[in-house]
Amino acid sequence: MSSKVYDVIVVGAGPSGIGVAALLQQMNCTSFLILEKEEVGASFLRWPKEMRFITPSFPAQGFGQTDLNAIVPKTSPAYTLDMEHPTGEAYADYLDIVADHFTLPIEIGVQVDQIHKKDGIFSIDTTQGRYQSRYVIWAAGQYQYPDLKPFSGAELGVHNSLIPSWQELKGDDFIIIGGYESGMDAAFHLGRLGKRSTLIAKTNTWEIDDSDPSVALSPYTYRRVHHLLGSDLLTVVGNTTVTRIESVSSGYDVYTSRGKVYSTVEKPILATGFSGSTSKIENLVTRGEHGEVLVNEKDQAKTTPGLFLAGPELRHDDHIFCYIYKFRQRFAVIAETIGSQLGLDLSILAEYKRENFYLDDLSTCGERCQC
Repeated sequence: MSSKVYDVIVVGAGPSGIGVAALLQQMNCTSFLILEKEEVGASFLRWPKEMRFITPSFPAQGFGQTDLNAIVPKTSPAYTLDMEHPTGEAYADYLDIVADHFTLPIEIGVQVDQIHKKDGIFSIDTTQGRYQSRYVIWAAGQYQYPDLKPFSGAELGVHNSLIPSWQELKGDDFIIIGGYESGMDAAFHLGRLGKRSTLIAKTNTWEIDDSDPSVALSPYTYRRVHHLLGSDLLTVVGNTTVTRIESVSSGYDVYTSRGKVYSTVEKPILATGFSGSTSKIENLVTRGEHGEVLVNEKDQAKTTPGLFLAGPELRHDDHIFCYIYKFRQRFAVIAETIGSQLGLDLSILAEYKRENFYLDDLSTCGERCQC
């Protein structure tokens, strides 16, 4: 057990962890550490081989617009990877490059088991012993924690995040449960392979008219599946909730809230989202009516001063920060709060503000497109 007390410990080496740590490094923080249970970008390395970013990358820095998928100003996954819609594996390479460029202190293979706070110091118990710090930035993400128990019998299906490649999936007729990005992505790739799908969704995402891809299908996804809607390859069942799955001699029966039962020979595909990594720190957080972690205007947990939330689980009332171009704007807010208290060099924040990497006025969020 180390007796050292770090100023800051960042949990997670995904886009949030690497992004906020790069900012701490530029603020000349000399006492911080990133703890990662697997490797840099591990969540993206788990994506199905065919999955790609729905937000496009484009190197427009010279015209004052940063790549939507960049986590640090003046970087561009599109330029670095030569891809407009990066694969998970490619994006993990980008994160590695950023981490190497800023020589970030990362300890790999350290899984956080629990965190407690006493007398102003966080004790972080891990598989590699105990770490201590004055501040903790929780950036462990979501994708490594799939929701495997959304209803009875869900264990009979297979979560989409656990499928290495759609091309390797045996069978020709599938049931997909969930109609947001992951479900539609599964339907697209199966359809591209000539496989049939029945997609059951409690929300008709393909009919929602909203410019925010956090609540409606992104244009990228809609364009890909549009030609499949109503075809022999894709049947959509909307406004329907799956209540349970049962194993039968012929395969699986999927029961729904409308009373209809759908049968399939193959394991149903669960596109049911993720439970989120903050389930690991329930003792330190409180939740709102929709299950979101309650934070203050600086993204600090309301019940635990010194604990900050960065990444796709972040919520502020109706504002959802589940895309990189959204939650990256809050890195500087967290870093500024911690840096002010530690007496760090805050001059780098001016650049983050110029590059639209700093959003502290949430009243400007949520405005819809005019046309």
